[in-house]
Amino acid sequence: MIAFWREALHYVPRDRPDAEGVVLKDPQGLGPNLTLSLTPEGPLDDYRMHMDLYSSEPEREVERLVRLGAIITRPAQKGDDFVTLSDPDGNLFDVVDKRGWAFGRRA
Repeated sequence: MIAFWREALHYVPRDRPDAEGVVLKDPQGLGPNLTLSLTPEGPLDDYRMHMDLYSSEPEREVERLVRLGAIITRPAQKGDDFVTLSDPDGNLFDVVDKRGWAFGRRA
C-alpha cells in the first residue's frame, strides 16, 4: 500500500514506516500529508475518506495508476469528468479530468 501511494502521488515517507502505518509527504512541501494507517477492518462499504486526484492528462494518469496496481471500478461515463479506481487494498478514489488546469487553477 505504501509503495502504491508513494508512486501514485510522488510522495516520500515523512518518517520511517512502523507497524501502525506511515505518513507520506510532498517532497516539495506543496501538498498535504497523507497518513496510511493499518487497520484490521479493510475497505468499508461506507468509506471514511475518498480522494480525488486531478489530472490535466486523465487517460494517461489512469493508465499509470493501473500499471501501479489500481483497478478501474467505474470507467468514464458520458457527462462525467471522472474515473473511479480502487487502490491495491480496495480503497476507492477518482481521477478527475482537469484539462487546462495547472496545480488547482485554470491555466
